[in-house]
Amino acid sequence: MEARIDVDSVRKLRERADALLPKMVAWRRDIHRNPELSEQEERTAGLVAAHLRTLGLEVRTGVGGHGVVGLLEGGKSGGVVGLRADMDALPVKETTGLPFASGVLARNFGKMTPVAHACGHDGHTAILMGVAEMLSGMRDQIAGSVKFIFQPAEEGRSSEPADPKTPYGAKAMVAQGALDNPKVDAIFGLHITSAGPTGTIGYRSGPTMAGADGFRIRVTGRQTHGAQPWSGVDPIFAAAQIVMGLQAIVSRQIDISKAPAVLSIGAIHGGNRENIIPDEVEMLGTLRTFDHDVRADAKRRLVATVETIAAASGAKAEVSFTSVAYAPTINPEGLTAQAAPVLRAVAGEKAIVIHHVSGSEDFSDFQAVVPGFFFFLGATPKGKSPQEAAPNHSPLFDFDEDAMAVGAQALAALALDQLARTA
Repeated sequence: MEARIDVDSVRKLRERADALLPKMVAWRRDIHRNPELSEQEERTAGLVAAHLRTLGLEVRTGVGGHGVVGLLEGGKSGGVVGLRADMDALPVKETTGLPFASGVLARNFGKMTPVAHACGHDGHTAILMGVAEMLSGMRDQIAGSVKFIFQPAEEGRSSEPADPKTPYGAKAMVAQGALDNPKVDAIFGLHITSAGPTGTIGYRSGPTMAGADGFRIRVTGRQTHGAQPWSGVDPIFAAAQIVMGLQAIVSRQIDISKAPAVLSIGAIHGGNRENIIPDEVEMLGTLRTFDHDVRADAKRRLVATVETIAAASGAKAEVSFTSVAYAPTINPEGLTAQAAPVLRAVAGEKAIVIHHVSGSEDFSDFQAVVPGFFFFLGATPKGKSPQEAAPNHSPLFDFDEDAMAVGAQALAALALDQLARTA
């Protein structure tokens, strides 16, 4: 499939992006210095909304929490394309030593904790602000409309809701009409990675990022003295057997020829004395999958395995799935074939097909409603190799700000190419 946007137009977009890079850097550093946790992105949303209004866009705020949606209507009729960036930071104590490093503390599940942009969302937000300015300056040439979707709470929650089923992040934005009025035909998004050299763009067709399902296991036994384990039921022993048994789901029960899966236990809590066998143990974990059918099957097997092993130990166990529930991010074959020549026009040989990424993204919640394409923007910090660079979610995470010009050019080109197909 050939791109509908010509090479000269792609080149001009890069010129616009390069000219706006100082602004994007300033926005990124301001947002980085003032990070906000998921569901608390009030200042960032205000900065974004104010910028979009200065560009003459129609702006909606408070969409799915602190989400912002800006609508740019072109000078000619046509389709609608969506561009998305996430805005939230993480409960991480930054140790980068950058002059604009975060020193912010915020309440995370009731506890004051350091906050930092350790996953590049400050860059994502700055890039999309730049794209909005780039495209608003050429609105008369645009056939159709562009929706700029600035999303809160991609990383999850920062407090317990009254109703655990209350949606957040992308789900909440979708529920509150972010993709409607006018309805988006296709949506595009990116993620910065320090593991790719600056200027590279990584993408793939099909399963791209894993889905993630958080779960809680509560094992109940019967408390007794540590000297007389036979007089009670040991939930710690049962929990240990469950941890081992769960790995058989991935290694022996999942057909890896369809898609890989990873199951990890991240926390175990139980007991408070060395000579008392407690009555309860709680475990927390995540299941990551790349296929919808494998995901459903693995969740079913997880519950059955836990309950069966607990019963064999004389204990009882209950599995509940948490609000962390991201479907796999899967790039449609057709939309990938459409995007690939555009990305090659932007990055040349640095536009490469990559392997699956085991991290998770709620961009998949947009993909559940409209066709969506997600890609990765290489941004290894200057003076480091991709192998040396601190990974996303590290307290040392940083990225090369020059990559933001490439990201802005790519998103703008994808948007114009999509609109050219629906004009």
